Amino acid sequence: MNAQLEKSHVYLIGVGGIGMSALARFFNKLGKQVGGYDRATTKLTKQLQTEGIKLTDIQDADAIPQPFRDKENTLVIFTPAIPKSHPIRAYFEEEGFRLYKRAEVLGLLSKDLKTIAVSGTHGKTTTSAMISYLLKSIGIKLNAFLGGISADFSSNLILEEGAELMVTEADEFDRSFLQLEPDIAIVTSLDIDHLDIYEDRDDMLDTYRQFTRQLRKDGSLLCKSTIESDLQLGADIESYSYGLNDIESDYAAENIGVVNGNYQFDLRIKDRRVKGLTCGLPGIHNVENAVAALAVCDVLGLNVEDLREALSSFRGVMRRFDVHIKRDDFVYIDDYAHHPKEIAVLLQSVKELYPGKKITTIFQPHLYSRTKDLGNEFAEALSESDDLILLELYPAREEPIEGIDSRWLSRKVKLNNVPVCKKEQLMNLLKEREIEVLLTVGAGDIDTLIPQINEYYL
Repeated sequence: MNAQLEKSHVYLIGVGGIGMSALARFFNKLGKQVGGYDRATTKLTKQLQTEGIKLTDIQDADAIPQPFRDKENTLVIFTPAIPKSHPIRAYFEEEGFRLYKRAEVLGLLSKDLKTIAVSGTHGKTTTSAMISYLLKSIGIKLNAFLGGISADFSSNLILEEGAELMVTEADEFDRSFLQLEPDIAIVTSLDIDHLDIYEDRDDMLDTYRQFTRQLRKDGSLLCKSTIESDLQLGADIESYSYGLNDIESDYAAENIGVVNGNYQFDLRIKDRRVKGLTCGLPGIHNVENAVAALAVCDVLGLNVEDLREALSSFRGVMRRFDVHIKRDDFVYIDDYAHHPKEIAVLLQSVKELYPGKKITTIFQPHLYSRTKDLGNEFAEALSESDDLILLELYPAREEPIEGIDSRWLSRKVKLNNVPVCKKEQLMNLLKEREIEVLLTVGAGDIDTLIPQINEYYL
């Protein structure tokens, strides 16, 4: 292991983020003293505290415990969402600490293990969690850093002694995935996002192409068939395509149907077939994620037949089509969708599962820049709902952009009477409505409303 990673103390700035918290858990399980800062107190940060990780939400360098001020023995990790001007980050910079981005640390951790890296605008978390679950089901030891809380492992971290493999998400934000040199890389989608980082789609595609060129010797790339041409893959890259009902793909789901509420399909692996597989998750997009995960297992030389039971029992990731209430008269689903394509797929899946039901969507826009850049696309996707409520925009790491807010977005939506409200006003709006299928959607803090909604409707 890299000498920096051997240090006895680890301090994480922005520790409450899903990726950062996985690293905090990793080092904590290795027996290191772990601490950190995050501005928000959440269910996740409270869990980290119960695990022995020392956290503060005080935005002041004086809040850093003394043991983490020892430059020789402390590894400092930050998320790019934390600006240089932040008092805690500024303290470590001024004191001469070497600060590491989260992605740099993942890159260092991956160097000694065979690494599977899942990239793409959508589907990273579910696909990486599914790969991890399938591999563990047949006894393969691995470490995994997930971008969500796995419903099967109740964590965003899998850490096993004697791990043979590492599974990680390869995040395009801040070009973070360029820190990785995987043995197997997956590209699930290439829809434009993060225009606060990329000049345009061509800039984003160039960065993805660079990522694919960083495969280790004898490495393999798997990509969705519809984006293969965008990657302009060289002849020197061993690549495979996957898709749904696609005769040109190396891996494809065929004969897709719904049986007892679950998707069933046949998997074509090049010129052979595995029939009657069941995907344990709702949504046609999850069949596609399953094809990608099974393709990885095939590339590793595993027998897909041995994965049949695990695929059907996989429970997914919290906040990804997370069904909280399911009655004949009322259904409540929470989802992390924060990009127009994700929202469109979510609504399509809900309509397929609950035909004829009225769908009420509560959406919390995430980031001023994303809302501005993709406003028309958001409006088009959200207009497919029968009824829509917008929460005030969640800024995350960004400063406001003049004229861009939830009311600006509401005026673009092709629905009558789209109210915008604060979180504390939401329950009053819901109580006025007759609701059959309710969705809470977004990547901000909309999930903090889940307990109130569950309590009211259960």
